[in-house]
Amino acid sequence: MELQQCRIVTDDVAGLAGFYARLLGVPTALNEYYVEIQAGPASVGFSRRRFTEAGGQATPGGQATAGGQATAGGQATAGGQVAGSQASGGRDEIILDLVADDVDAEYPRIAALGVDWVMPPTTQPWGNRSMIFRDPAGNLVNVFSRPGTDQ
Repeated sequence: MELQQCRIVTDDVAGLAGFYARLLGVPTALNEYYVEIQAGPASVGFSRRRFTEAGGQATPGGQATAGGQATAGGQATAGGQVAGSQASGGRDEIILDLVADDVDAEYPRIAALGVDWVMPPTTQPWGNRSMIFRDPAGNLVNVFSRPGTDQ
């Protein structure tokens, strides 16, 4: 088993996915229901909250069912839902970690996106250089680089 995707549930799919497309420098077709942005070997997905509310039906095999219901593969279409969690007020339960070649070089570019900084570029006791900010939905994002390695 391997991690394929981290999905963020939001009522503003196009807005939040657009932010991550700019952050990652990836051209992305935006819509209001579901967007997936490639981020190295895994991807970051964005889906409408209504597609993750309890009460929906899912089918095994990862294919969409008729009537817009979500599937076990994780993609939803208009009107579909899968069992999931409710809206979180805190958004501090998960941190999305992104690796970069040079955190300090990325800092001004990310600052220009208007993020809410939690921690400016800082060298951690274990040697990583990292910075933490909140995305427009309040989720924590850590951009880090490892000492002495090229990513």
